[in-house]
Amino acid sequence: MRAFVSGGTGFIGWQVVQKLLRRGHAVWALARSESGATRLQQAGATVVWGDILDPESMRDAMRDSDIVFHLAAWYKLGSRDIQAAEPVNVMGARNVLELAYELGVPKIIYTSTINVLGDTAGEVVDEDYRMPIEEVSFNNEYDRTKWMAHYQVALPLIERGAPIIIVMPGAVYGPGDPSLVGDLMRAYCMGLLPLFPGPETRITLAHVEDIAEGHLLAAEKGRIGESYLLTGPPLSFREMASLWAQASGKPAPVAYIPAASLRPLAPLAGKAQKLLPLPPMLSQDGANIMGTTHLASSAKAQQELGWQTRPLEDGFRETFAHIAASRQPILAATPQQKKAAALITGAALGLLLWQRRNRSR
Repeated sequence: MRAFVSGGTGFIGWQVVQKLLRRGHAVWALARSESGATRLQQAGATVVWGDILDPESMRDAMRDSDIVFHLAAWYKLGSRDIQAAEPVNVMGARNVLELAYELGVPKIIYTSTINVLGDTAGEVVDEDYRMPIEEVSFNNEYDRTKWMAHYQVALPLIERGAPIIIVMPGAVYGPGDPSLVGDLMRAYCMGLLPLFPGPETRITLAHVEDIAEGHLLAAEKGRIGESYLLTGPPLSFREMASLWAQASGKPAPVAYIPAASLRPLAPLAGKAQKLLPLPPMLSQDGANIMGTTHLASSAKAQQELGWQTRPLEDGFRETFAHIAASRQPILAATPQQKKAAALITGAALGLLLWQRRNRSR
């Protein structure tokens, strides 16, 4: 099988590329940088120099493909460079999916996200759920633009007859994780989270290798026009921190900062963010996520695709071992960034103490 992959050097995409190659498939992977091209070439993929914003740069390489995997996306929580989100996540998706349809590619796998379902308010939903139109709101540009790509690009193309299968990962973790969860895991491993944020926040977590396997299973067994949620078990940040303590051998958090104490600080984080880059967990986007729930069931993927996830304890243990061995940087090191982090953390603590004092009166 000949597979064309966009986003093949990304967190999930790299695992998809490796799994395709190990299964004996020919992989043609899009690259924009020398480092990305070298990595793909060394793995055994054929490098395609191009850009999802330029359909013609992909045309020749995509032609005669048996399948297209579109994983490329903009994901930068806390970034000041949000202007790139919509072109990449929406127009880029349109370019790849429409070109694959035009060229007659028999099967197209599009990577969406559980985030397009919005805050599920504690409910565990499935693929048929859709955020009520009167409640459509977004915590960040990633969520907003992926929602647009899902509902305004992928689904309309399916209605036109495009052979698209949509996979919708929940929160993903694992070695090299660039997300908010990865940021928190690195900080926890370094002992920087004695006060753990947003304990009532609830998500689903699955290891990146299992998410990648879900992509291949969708390609092998998925039904055209269907969506498949790839989500691990639901758990709160409090439960997650407890599992991290067991998996890492690090002390459990001393206390938790409720989301009610953090969300009011989102505007402060937003102002600080305009002056200097902040790590995701200290950004306005990070504060907005606290207290939300993004919960969905993977029952359909389990039943139709045979998809499974490894125990969280095993995956967390592996990820912490990788963090400890690689000594990845946690927080930005400049004095200005440290001051901003201290200001936001101090404000959260101050608000928490003020709320507790008022409740005790």
